[in-house]
Amino acid sequence: MGKAEVVTKRSEPKIDKMMQPFYEFVKVESSGGLVLILATIIALIWANSPWGHLYEAFKNVPLTVGAGDFVLSKPAILWINDGLMAVFFFLVGLEIKREVMVGELNSFRQASLPIFAAVGGMVVPALVYALINIGTPSADGWGIPMATDIAFSLGVLSMLGDRVPLSLKIFLTAVAIVDDIGAILVIAIFYSSGISLWIIGLGMFFFVCMIVLNRLGVRHPLPYLLFGCLMWLAFLKSGVHATVAGVLAAMTIPSSTRICCADFLDSMRGHLTEYEMGGDKNAVTLSNKQMLSALGDMNRDVLMASPPLKRIEHNLHYYVAFGIMPIFALANAGINFSGEGSGIDVFHPVSLGIFGGLIVGKVIGICLASWIAVKSGFADMPRTLVPGHFLGASLLAGIGFTMSIFITTLAWDANSPFMVDAKFSILAASAVAGILGYIVLRSCSPAEDSAK
Repeated sequence: MGKAEVVTKRSEPKIDKMMQPFYEFVKVESSGGLVLILATIIALIWANSPWGHLYEAFKNVPLTVGAGDFVLSKPAILWINDGLMAVFFFLVGLEIKREVMVGELNSFRQASLPIFAAVGGMVVPALVYALINIGTPSADGWGIPMATDIAFSLGVLSMLGDRVPLSLKIFLTAVAIVDDIGAILVIAIFYSSGISLWIIGLGMFFFVCMIVLNRLGVRHPLPYLLFGCLMWLAFLKSGVHATVAGVLAAMTIPSSTRICCADFLDSMRGHLTEYEMGGDKNAVTLSNKQMLSALGDMNRDVLMASPPLKRIEHNLHYYVAFGIMPIFALANAGINFSGEGSGIDVFHPVSLGIFGGLIVGKVIGICLASWIAVKSGFADMPRTLVPGHFLGASLLAGIGFTMSIFITTLAWDANSPFMVDAKFSILAASAVAGILGYIVLRSCSPAEDSAK
């Protein structure tokens, strides 16, 4: 017993250290979900207040960037949806690359369960919408209920605390990331129009330049930022949605270190010795060149040992979660319920298709696909999960919010008669999915019980 206890005490900090990046990711995504809710509420109140005209003015204020004959002028809503969302998709691309290299998608056996679940959670909702809207002018919105908003879904999970096992959070995160891959492909293939092949070729040239930078060992983010902006501009003008450039750019960011573990430790020991020799009992001052030199060398080695992908992903998370996504919600979630022609028809095929897809389609798709994956032997059933966990997770996956609204803006023009019904249905279905998912998961056994 004594030895077992010692081993447990020594292994727990190591496990915690390994899982720390995931804990931080969940924490940021969960907090970001709360900020998204606040931004959505503000948008709805603003759009339906006596100052609703200012809300429309805010979305359509022209913003111009450029110099001389080269000028790019767009209303704010397009800068947000085409520009800021490209940064969001860049972060999604970084998460996808990390998960494929070292995360839950690192091997087929490990990734098979979330892959099966995500595919089922995309195909069935799209079919539900398509069947309800077949032969109607609103049929193009089939991609709307395919999406999952990871910020909101993890936000609901965080409210449950220890009542849900960590494996469920990892499963839902992996499902959402695979779902994002599917959404990216859908946007690139089905929601792009007026494609110019030679401009796409120009964008791919910049993409190849970024790959060359990676192969040459360039690790400073500035060259990647420069070529990434050029690629984004090319895709913006090509007809393929500009957010795809963000994902492609992420694939070129270096993910390896420049120094091995042994060399890093040896180098840091030498710098620490130099730092110690140069110091005394007094506070460090700018005049102590030996100590400052040692600090500079340590900082350089830390940068060499830290993969750029991880650094950029970590730093970008906060800007996306607390800046870009709330701005997107503020600009896109404001539905005017009292304006002319804005009456909401909850029985319209668009409303029924989105609501049915996000609630019914997600549950059937994820649960059925997960069952098939386990029964066919492609995946193992995590021992800490029970069927109720999959039902709850599939309901939380029905929180489509951000991605669903984004695809709505691609499916139809801003003045389309389907926009109000679509956005209202997304908000309503996401709210219902979140509440039902919370209730189901709260009724499941806590993690420690389900592991027995």
